[in-house]
Order: sequence, then structure tokens, then C-alpha cells
Amino acid sequence: MLGEFGLRAEADRGSRSSIERLPAARAAFVGRTLRGPVNEPRLIVSFTQFQQVFGGLWQPSPLGYAVEQFFDNGGQEAYIVRVANGARPASVTLPAGDGQALVLHAARPGTREFLRVCIDYDNLPADDPAAFNLAVQRVRSAGAVHVEDQEIHRELSVRPDAPRYAPRVLAASQLVRADAPVPRTRPLRTIDRGSGLATGYVHSNADGDDGAPLSDYDLIGSEIDATGLFALRDEHFFNFLCIPPIARERDLGVQTLVVAARLCRERRALLIVDPPGAWNTAGEALAGLRAWGFRSEDAALYFPRLLAYDKLRGRFETFAPCGAAAGLLARRDSQTPVWQADETDDPVLRPGYKPACPVNETERARLAAAGVNTLQAVRAAARRALPARTFASAGAVDGGGLAARRSVPYIIHCIERGTRWAAAAAREVDTAAVLEAQVRGFLTELHQAGAFAGRSLDDAFFLKCPVAAGPGGEAAHPVRSIHFLVGLAAARQGEFHCFRIIHGAAGSEVRGVTLNRLRDLRASPAEIEWADRIADQLRC
Repeated sequence: MLGEFGLRAEADRGSRSSIERLPAARAAFVGRTLRGPVNEPRLIVSFTQFQQVFGGLWQPSPLGYAVEQFFDNGGQEAYIVRVANGARPASVTLPAGDGQALVLHAARPGTREFLRVCIDYDNLPADDPAAFNLAVQRVRSAGAVHVEDQEIHRELSVRPDAPRYAPRVLAASQLVRADAPVPRTRPLRTIDRGSGLATGYVHSNADGDDGAPLSDYDLIGSEIDATGLFALRDEHFFNFLCIPPIARERDLGVQTLVVAARLCRERRALLIVDPPGAWNTAGEALAGLRAWGFRSEDAALYFPRLLAYDKLRGRFETFAPCGAAAGLLARRDSQTPVWQADETDDPVLRPGYKPACPVNETERARLAAAGVNTLQAVRAAARRALPARTFASAGAVDGGGLAARRSVPYIIHCIERGTRWAAAAAREVDTAAVLEAQVRGFLTELHQAGAFAGRSLDDAFFLKCPVAAGPGGEAAHPVRSIHFLVGLAAARQGEFHCFRIIHGAAGSEVRGVTLNRLRDLRASPAEIEWADRIADQLRC
């Protein structure tokens, strides 16, 4: 915890700085991989890094291919969440004499987690027969000497009352865990058979297991245990969510899409949806849309699937396009502000990728009217530009435009992150005035950059800071918290996307509020009454 001086320093730093424009093109991928941490999002910046951490391409799982296509088509950074179904870690058996053994297990499950372990007694007290040194290495393949990672743990002990009791110390290891109870005597030195020196290694056993194919329930995971989709906690900031198909011939279930879209709404991100594998033509897609039980303004659907070279099979194969589509959006965001609708070009794939089926101009227009974006392999001067759309139902807010859908949560996210200093401000600081000037300056800067095209500065946004503590008053917020209200102009004249941003000791929160017909369906009657009261104040 920060002391009083630290709180004031943090508040001063925040109040003096302008709100930063955050990255707008970070993806998150959830699915099955060969190796790597399970249910622990890891940020990677290249496919080479994905290969090092998660094992690269793997035929049973489309996720590796989607990540490769993301980076090939312009993606720059992505979180990877590995999900496993019954995977088992490999073990390492270290003889300890008297028929006993110290058994270690790899910290990460799977058949591709190759470890080797060395035991020595160097520089240990001669009168402590329970102490030992442990060196653990992860190698590239079984029996290999190419070391990818290493840990050295000195002065471990097999005595439960010792300060460095082996199972307790190794609980924090990134490579191994120790089974308890441990043997009564320490493990024997690992002797190199060739030289007779204590420099040998014991390799992991071949008892690791990659587990069974994933189900939709594995992908969804548990909110309580932070598994599956719910591993993407609040501290993991992403803009796109990609969940490749469960297997090459098996689509995601609608239940996974519904939960993922809800998560994206809460996290102010966008779900990139793959078309079902049965949609082999534009006609089949248009017919299938009517029977498909999923629609969401928090998702974008790209059609058709892709043809790309499969390095493992040595031939061209058909792939779901979510990774490539996210890469295209990331590439566009590096050149154009997120709020600017692309009126000039449809998504054009990088060389080596092409649509799995042709789509003519009439079909492309019909798909666009149904909320489906069409991937293209080449640019065509005669082709009519169709701005990207969300996969929303008819009558969606802002007409279903993708740029409008992405810009509002992006702006709110920047404001929420850039004003967290307010919760740490000293009470004598005029937080409201400083915060209002900071947010108003940021929104004015965005207006000058074209974020609210067609709106005057007075009509582009409104800001009310501070506002009441909300339903329940101060009793609901015993610790000092800062509440302010931001409204961003919607497509319909006179309507706003409205958000209440709360900073307090427990963290920060953004809630949609009802100041017009853009209702937050999760709001309680008390919150709706509170929001309507604010609306009346704004009209005065």
C-alpha cells in the first residue's frame, strides 16, 4: 500500500498528465496448445515467441494456425490463454535410497514439456543429511541438450520443519512441483555414467498427457476459478477476442459465443466470429444466418473461410478466418484512427491467403446488409467500398457500424485508465476540477482529430464531474470514491452513449447508465432512477 506521500505523488502525476491513447489492436486467443501455462494469459509479440512458449503449430488444434495468421496479416501483440481438458504433467523420479524416491512433476501439463534434473550436495553442511541442491532444465526435446529454461534451487530439504522444505519452495517454481510427502532421506546425487562425476541428469518420464479434445464448457471455463475465457481478468487489456474452432471439423457452440460476447461487452472488446464450416458459399451463408442462434453488436463476423498453406501437412487447407481478420483490423488501426470508418478498402488478405470461395458484388452487398464482412484477396478499383459492420440485429445502436462500435468503448477505456489517479488524490486536492479539465481536454483533442465527425464540440460529448455516489449514497461507498459521468454522441441525433466511471479503494469500474433509450439491461431500478435524475439535471 502507498503511504500518504505516495498517494499524493501518484495523484499529482496523474493530474498533470494528459490521458494517453491506449493500443487499439491487441488480440486475445483462447484454445488448446501443445505446451505452456494453463489458464494464465501470456502476452506475446511474434509467432516465434508463440512457438517458444506454447509449442507452435499443432494439427489437432486450430489455435496455433489462427495466431500465425494474426501475425502474418498485421497483428502486433496478443494474449494467449491455453485451455486443457484432462492434460497430465510428466514426472521425474529421483532415487533417494532404501527404495524411496523424490517425485517431481512438470508445472505445466502435456507431452512436450521435457525436463531434466540434476542433484548435488555442493557447499552444503556436512552434518545435514537432509539438504540438497536441485537444478531443473527444460529442454527442446526428449534427451536433447538444448536448454530453453533453467532454475537452480539451493539448500532444499526433505525435512517438513526446515525453512526450505522442498514442496513448499517448489510451489513457486515455473518448471516443477514436488509431491508430498517426500522421502525420509534426500535424493541421491545424479552421476554422469560416462565420467562418473556428479554432473549427470535424470530426464522426465514419458507419462505426460495432452488431454482430450476441448469442449465448449472447457473454453467457457469458470468465473470463480478464473479458467477458460474467465482467465482474461480485468488486468489483461485486449481489444479483440478470438476463439478458433474446437477442432478442424467442429465449430464452436452458440453457448460459447454468447458468453464470449458478454465478456467482450464487459471488457469493452470485440469478439471476432468465424462462419460455421457448413457455409461453403455465399448463398449457404445467407441461408444459414436465418437459422443461426447468435447475434451480437459486440461481435464481428467475417466470411468466407480461408485457404492457406499448412506447414505441417504440406498442402493448402481451409481455416477459420478469425486470426487473419483480427490481424487485418490491427494493421488498419496502425494506419487509421479506430473511430474512422474505412470507406476506401475492404479487408485485403496478405499474399499467401485467399478466400475459400468466390463472392460476387451482389452477394457481398447482401452479406453486408446482414452484418457480415467479406474478406478479399485483391483490391479492385470497380468494387464499391462497404464499411465494416458488427454482427448486430436490425436497429442496432449506431446502425451496426464497426468503427462506431469500437470507438466508444475505446475512448471510455482510455478515460477510465487515465483517471485512476483520482482515487489516490489527497482530500484537500480539488479532484473534481482537475479531473474534469483532464477529461474535457482529452475529448476536445479527439474531436479535433475527427472522432466525432459531423458534430459540433458542444454536441459531441458531455461531462458531469463529480456526480452523486449513486444508489445507496455514501452508505454504499464507505471508502471515499470518485464518480463522474461521460456521454459520447451516438449516431442518432440527441442520443448519447452514457457511462458512469467509478474510482475507489476497491478498484475502478465502468457502468452503462440510462439517460436515453440506450438502456443497460443489467441496471437495477434504483440505478435507472439515479440515471434519470442526472438526465434531468443535464437538461436544465
